[in-house]
Amino acid sequence: MRLSAIFAAIACALLCAYSTFDGRGRPGSAGFENLLKSVVKIDVWEKSQKDGGSLTVRSIGSGVIMDADGTILTNAHVVNCYATKIVVTLANLERVRAEFVGWDHWTDLALIRLDMEDVRRRGLEFSHAEFGNSADLKSGEVVYAVGTPHGFARTVTRGIISNASRYFEGTILNSGYETGNFNTWLQTDAAINPGNSGGPLALPDGKVVGINTRAYANSNNLGFAVPSNVARGVLEALSKNSTVSRGYIGITPAPLQDMEQFFDVDTNRGVLVQNVDAGSPAADAGIVPGDIILKINSEGVDGRFPEQLPAIMNRIASSPIGEKIALEIQRNGKILEKYPVCERLESRVGREFSLEKWGAGMQEITTVFKREAKIKCDSNLMVIGIRRGFPFDLAKIEAGDIILSVNRKKVTTAKELEEIYSKLSGSGSKILVEVQRDSAISFHIVNPETPAAPKRETKTSKN
Repeated sequence: MRLSAIFAAIACALLCAYSTFDGRGRPGSAGFENLLKSVVKIDVWEKSQKDGGSLTVRSIGSGVIMDADGTILTNAHVVNCYATKIVVTLANLERVRAEFVGWDHWTDLALIRLDMEDVRRRGLEFSHAEFGNSADLKSGEVVYAVGTPHGFARTVTRGIISNASRYFEGTILNSGYETGNFNTWLQTDAAINPGNSGGPLALPDGKVVGINTRAYANSNNLGFAVPSNVARGVLEALSKNSTVSRGYIGITPAPLQDMEQFFDVDTNRGVLVQNVDAGSPAADAGIVPGDIILKINSEGVDGRFPEQLPAIMNRIASSPIGEKIALEIQRNGKILEKYPVCERLESRVGREFSLEKWGAGMQEITTVFKREAKIKCDSNLMVIGIRRGFPFDLAKIEAGDIILSVNRKKVTTAKELEEIYSKLSGSGSKILVEVQRDSAISFHIVNPETPAAPKRETKTSKN
């Protein structure tokens, strides 16, 4: 009897230990069930231009509801500013329209919000998840990836944290936008497949510690997620302003590992300036490639390893726009002070749109792109696609041309051009378009009486 009591006590202790799972619960707990009810499938219809025509792409991704207002966190490559229609499938299989709130391609995160009027009218219910602390994660810790791989909703895969601070150099999304410059990644062997993008990486208690973003091509179980401590800040900024504001001075940092002796700098001190963007604040301040940044605003810098670079970039990015940043620099053994003025960070890729009836694909080019391409004009309107047989093609306007004026009226922004296009596209009157091509100016007569291109649609799963 006594022996059986001992076994019963041991069994009870083991059961209790298992059920608490190191204080973080386990799948099947109330926390994990709540997470499953918070994960959604996202169908997106996205409009883009191709060769001057309109193209609608339908894609599938995942997301997780993060508050009672129906705010959903997902990936920027799942939902972005080109979305024309967003439909969310809740855990109870009900479908609800959602609106785009904002995106941050630098971290590959985006925010959408459920149509709460429709939710209330139909009496629908949903749960919302909570963030965990990604800074506490250790390699070997059990995690679960939840999402919609290949359209199979609420799929759960199990794995571990393979590396809690994986670094990639800044990469490019399919849309051409930059990402990954300001964060490290959680690496996991939990299976992440196309359609999982935007879903949560969670602990056994259901706390969200990452947003599943990508899988390594031609590999097995090599996936990556944006840490929750990064996602939390992006969610707050997008909820407030629909964008994330960051500072920019125009440097590309590089780790100093194994190169300290060549630059005569102590180990664990400073970061290498690998590149300086032409015409940037750093270039204007006299910073050059090969400089070693020792301090930023009087605080020391340690950029010996690649994993330390995102934190350094974030220190610059958090600087107020329009204010000077104090940099202590070492160059050829001498200590220098440089004071670049912080600008607002912009992508090299501007918003694309189409003048469909004229057969023109357009892009609003950014300051950074203009500097690199040495484009000198006030207009930000570049032709990037021409549809054969349509008005712009017949007027001999080409991809790469910059539109300066329409009917002798100066245009500089997409909004101005789209307003003029709306007024003139149905007029039937010929239009005079002034363009800049390779620094030369030319004028072209556009006859708008050509039918618009038929719309096309394709369907993909995002990963």
